[in-house]
Parts: sequence; structure tokens; C-alpha cells
Amino acid sequence: MNEIVSLNIEELERLILSYGESKFRAKQLFEWFHKKMIWDYQEMSNLPIKLREKLAVDYPIMPLRIVEKLESKLDGTIKYLFELWDSHIIESVFMRYKHGNSVCISSQVGCRMGCKFCASTLEGRVRNLMPAEMVGQIYAIQKDTNERVSNIVVMGSGEPLEELDITLKFVHLINAPQGQNIGSRHITVSTCGLVPEMKRLADEKLQINLALSLHATTDEKRKAVMPIAYKYSIEELINACKYFINQTNRRITFEYALIEGENDSEEDARRMGQLLKGMLCHVNLIPVNKIEERNYKSSGASSVEKFIRILEQYGIPTTLRRTLGADIDAACGQLRRRYIKKRGE
Repeated sequence: MNEIVSLNIEELERLILSYGESKFRAKQLFEWFHKKMIWDYQEMSNLPIKLREKLAVDYPIMPLRIVEKLESKLDGTIKYLFELWDSHIIESVFMRYKHGNSVCISSQVGCRMGCKFCASTLEGRVRNLMPAEMVGQIYAIQKDTNERVSNIVVMGSGEPLEELDITLKFVHLINAPQGQNIGSRHITVSTCGLVPEMKRLADEKLQINLALSLHATTDEKRKAVMPIAYKYSIEELINACKYFINQTNRRITFEYALIEGENDSEEDARRMGQLLKGMLCHVNLIPVNKIEERNYKSSGASSVEKFIRILEQYGIPTTLRRTLGADIDAACGQLRRRYIKKRGE
């Protein structure tokens, strides 16, 4: 189901030729899927009726269905729960900024990385999403809001680099001039730190942004909150980041969730300053989200201010992420878990 929407123009050309149709039909089909965001063959008026009928039988499509939608009264952020063709649930967030609208999408149903401060990982990974299901989140949101999305962050449920080929296919589809044509520099992909995949992504030399979830300044502390730290050390991570910067000349963003009493001391800030000094990077400090199953607390304002001040002394640009959708559980995985519990799964 929906595999055809994951195909690029060259792959669609091969498919169309196998039906004995003219090659140019592939471009028409691609534009219906990705420019006009129409996933119903019956509406594809410039395609022959017989071709549409064959495609409907051989390659059925089911758009993502909105099953729940919460809009923040504070800032207009919208949290979406989508049902996929096989009844699995994923979530996405639509955020309005002065510089344009951003969408945070999921790359997997659930996640198996086990980060302790994230609700997405509590039930593990169910399956990977197809590229069609990744672009489908953006299309469904644009159609629902009737607003253009200009920035994409692949930072919802899932580890986008775990199945790197799928994520790369998604980037090429959303970036295609015949489709939404969203520039690479407006796409950010996050990772908890899969070192070989980070290097492979660097070798692609794409102009996308990479965000690394760091969340600790020593291997011991990182292991306490991120199981992936047992596989790759901070030294290996930093080397992979430097490799990415050298290959792409793109700045890395280090995501750092501030947890009171765990990773928010002045010593932690100084260690981070020493780790990142001189790198083409930016630190995004995040107030940790409250999750029922964990007892982490977000750092107090004075700790946050000290942390920022110390990093700036090392010449590292640092921002505190603005909390959006605080009244609608806009943090990763929370709404989906509540919905699944309610549904009795």
C-alpha cells in the first residue's frame, strides 16, 4: 500500500513503460502525488482512464487519516495524530514561526533507541515508515491548514538514520523541483548518534542540517540516559560530527535536554565548551519534557542562564528552545501513547 508514492521520477518512468504508456506520464503522475498532493487516481484528469484503473488495482493508495488534532491556544501550534493504512498511529507537529511554518515529522512507528527522557521509545519500534508516509505527513498538514510548509525537521518518533536509505529517499522526494521543491537547507534530520550512518550521510554531501542529540558531556552520564552511548563514545560522535562538517560545510546543531541535577551543572557546561570549542556548531538547549513514567525535572532558570553564559564564553552560539504547544502535549510521543492506551492496544 502506498509504495508507488515512494518512487522517484526515474522509477515511475520504468513502471509506466512496463504498462506500454508514454514516458512523460511518469512526470504527470509524480506531479499529482508531490506537487498537487493528490493521492486519488480518479482525480488525475490528464492520465488515461485505463491507466488510472490499472494503477488503482496494482498500486492502491491510502492517504494518512487525521484521527486527532489539537491546536494550542497559546501559540497556534497544531499536534496531529495520523492513522496509517495498517492502523498504526504516528504523530506530527505544525509550528508557526516568523520565518515560516515548520513541520516536525516522524520517521518510524515508535522507536527502539531507548532514550530515557522520550515518550516515543517506551513501547519500542513497531516498523519503519515508507518515504511516502514521511512526505504524507507534510502533505496532509498543508492541505488541512491550507498553509505552505517551508521548514521540515525529522525529529518526531523514530531514529531517522537507522534506515538511512528511506530518509535519503524522503529528502530527495520533498526536495524535487517537480514536487514541493523544499530546499535542502530547510530540512533538518536528527540522530541520537549512529556514527557509521552519520559518516555515510556526510558522504552524500547534501546541504541538509544535522542535529545530534547529545544530552550529556561524559560517556558515563550519557549511558544513563541514552543506551546508544554503550555503542559509540562521545569522542567517536564528535569525530563523526567534524567529518560531517568537513564534507558538507554545514553547521551541526547539538540538542541538549537540561535535566535538573543530572546534566545541568557549571562543570557540565564547561565540559561541553571544551568539547565543541572551535567547531562549526550551535547548541540548542531544551527544557526536558515531563513524562509520567520518568521523574526528570527541567532545570531552573538560573541554572539555564549560567549554562548559556559559560557556553558563550567558549564562543559557542547557544539558544534555549522556545516551548511550543505546552498546553497540548506537543512533545514527542506523548499524545500517541495516550491515544493508543485509550484505544486499548
